[in-house]
Amino acid sequence: MENQFFVDSDKLSPQALEKKHRLENDKNSRTDHMAYMDGMEQISPDIRNKVISAMNEYDYGKYTATDVLRALEKDTCSVEDFKALLSPAAEPFLEKMAEKAKYETSKHFGNTVYLFTPLYIANYCENYCVYCGFNCYNQINRKKLNYEEIEHEMKVIADSGIEEILMLTGESRKVSDVEYIGEACKLASRYFKNVGLEIYPLNSDEYKYLHECGADYVTVFQETYDSDKYETLHLMGHKRVFPYRFEAQERALMGGMRGVGFSALLGLADFRKDAFASALHVYYLQRKYPYAEYSLSCPRLRPIINNDRINPLDVGERQLCQVLCAYRIFLPYVGITVSSREQKHFRDGIVKIAATKVSAGVSTGIGDHESKYTGKDNGNTGDEQFEISDGRSFDQMYADMTDEGMQPVLNDYVYVG
Repeated sequence: MENQFFVDSDKLSPQALEKKHRLENDKNSRTDHMAYMDGMEQISPDIRNKVISAMNEYDYGKYTATDVLRALEKDTCSVEDFKALLSPAAEPFLEKMAEKAKYETSKHFGNTVYLFTPLYIANYCENYCVYCGFNCYNQINRKKLNYEEIEHEMKVIADSGIEEILMLTGESRKVSDVEYIGEACKLASRYFKNVGLEIYPLNSDEYKYLHECGADYVTVFQETYDSDKYETLHLMGHKRVFPYRFEAQERALMGGMRGVGFSALLGLADFRKDAFASALHVYYLQRKYPYAEYSLSCPRLRPIINNDRINPLDVGERQLCQVLCAYRIFLPYVGITVSSREQKHFRDGIVKIAATKVSAGVSTGIGDHESKYTGKDNGNTGDEQFEISDGRSFDQMYADMTDEGMQPVLNDYVYVG
């Protein structure tokens, strides 16, 4: 199962290929994935300990139809109820779950759906994550946008009508340092009313700096909350350190970020346990930092360059729908994002039930928004992180959401200067 993630290495030098194989095959050659590296800020592990302990104890096989129906009858969903809703016993009651999820979504969000787009500004990475197209051993076209190129991409995106952007980089401090990202945030604040970041984890003072530069929120994918499985998937780089990544959202809130997003990449490990841990992570942070905004994503594995065999294991659209409905019932106030990894029919349906946010006009490549938006190819782009399923433009997504009876929202913040 693990080998399905490895990418082809035909273009690697003999020395690099030897190191890659040693990391893959020799556990003793890897650094301790639970030990912080130099310069990594350490904070209280209280939430991490509670989430991981609860996840390890979660036995979803013990829940019955009675437990599921009892959970659906309640006005408030407890942690125990949430466990039942994620269990296999809940699958026959998916329609009832969808009805309850739709009621909760309508009550707290109306029929609105928020639209945004991601902007990848660099795809250099120092991590060896065996399932990711950006990993340092994958032979792809690497590119880092300069400030002029970043602004050009932003102008193309803003001219399409989008008002919220999510900026992403590969995880390389050396190539995409904090100052570089900060300057990109300053540029983004000129063109967009809401600026998000999905970058490598930082210390709280660095998050504070980026917030002052214009960033509003931070999203971090834990990938999997199973630390043992995590160790086998992240073989090199700062991302290998499981606890530092886990605590990134809390450090972002300590640094003043308005909101934080969470996700596991479903298909890497036991998706029910990962879904449970993701929501529980939000649940505990919500109680510690009640003023912040929280969101959950629910991505599944997608094929990457040099490995088209990567796909989610045991996570079909029905299972994904179950997870999203359970999220909504358990955490009724939390935003839920469904990305372009999913197909059009699924995204069009799930926004009527549980999701509150979808991406539009998506590219996971570097510097190619103009070519995708206007057809003008500058011929100098970086390769994509993964294949998307839904490539609709902003205009098409806006029209489709309207046709589905939804109210597309581009921004709902009022700024007082």
